[in-house]
Amino acid sequence: MQGITKRSLVKDAVLITAGIFSAALGLKGFLLSSHFIDGGVTGISMLLASIFHVPLAVLIPIINFPFIIMGYRQIGKAFAFKSTAAITGLALCLALVEFPDVTPDLLLTSVFGGFFIGAGIGLAMRGGAVLDGTEVAALLVSRRNSSVRVGDVILGMNIFIFATAAYFLGVDIALYSMLTYFTASKTVDFLIHGIEEYTAIWIVSDHHEEIRELLTDKLHKGVTVLNSEKGFGKRGAQTEATKVLYSVVTRLEVSRLRDAIAEIDPLAFIVQHGIDDARGGIVKGRPLH
Repeated sequence: MQGITKRSLVKDAVLITAGIFSAALGLKGFLLSSHFIDGGVTGISMLLASIFHVPLAVLIPIINFPFIIMGYRQIGKAFAFKSTAAITGLALCLALVEFPDVTPDLLLTSVFGGFFIGAGIGLAMRGGAVLDGTEVAALLVSRRNSSVRVGDVILGMNIFIFATAAYFLGVDIALYSMLTYFTASKTVDFLIHGIEEYTAIWIVSDHHEEIRELLTDKLHKGVTVLNSEKGFGKRGAQTEATKVLYSVVTRLEVSRLRDAIAEIDPLAFIVQHGIDDARGGIVKGRPLH
């Protein structure tokens, strides 16, 4: 158990370190020379740095500090410690490490600056830390008000940030900055969920036993069999007992599974939806998990 813990700590440290250098490259190698900003707490720091000419390496830890305290109280000590180390490391990297100004092209600057920042945030999150306290703030607001979702809080925050950027820095810079944020957020999503995002599959079929055998014996997937009853379909109201199959696969496996089910029962009713994560059972592990 101790060995597993050590390996986990080393993996987290590597991911967080890689995230720090990636985010620093996105900031110093791309965005800062063009005065572009990102969204969230990082964007607020960059906006204030542009307006008041205060070093970004000073503002990032100061503005993130309240959110780390919130995370300590609501999420735990390990999260707060890792996040403090990550944000401090990013500040030191910005202050001490020299990065070349990669390109003068504004479009390339906004896209690839966002990519490297997003990659840095995503890698840090995979290591159990944050480089940007936005998600912590949004999570806490949504917990206190169940009618407000995390995404709504982040969207509202960023509308305010980019509107302010348009006023102080100019509309063009604000628009390029929105492109930066969009690229960064998509990169974070890709790194957190991956191309092999988990997908839940619900299958309703009169040939449920054959499909169950397909899932378990041929495709080696875990499956849960739920007792159910038919309700209303193409043939009107029905009250026959039936079985509903529930399984979790990766997104890349969905097409293969649907084709295999169609060979057994072309009329099978299949519902699928993405899920953030899955643990236990017979679930294919994703990279970096």
